[in-house]
Amino acid sequence: MRVEVDLSRCTGHGICESIAAEVFEVRDDGSLTIHDAVRPESDRDRMRAAVTQCPASALRLTD
Repeated sequence: MRVEVDLSRCTGHGICESIAAEVFEVRDDGSLTIHDAVRPESDRDRMRAAVTQCPASALRLTD
């Protein structure tokens, strides 16, 4: 499973970072960085929560 961001949609709210701070990092300029985008299956529920709670719909999961 891989988590991806559409940087043209991301508004830097940081909800994803609050769900998984070791994966998502919102920088001071509001841009999002994803660390270790390929995630183990055990992270699926947290990554799905980050995707569904993103107010800009900028995140997605791929298998």
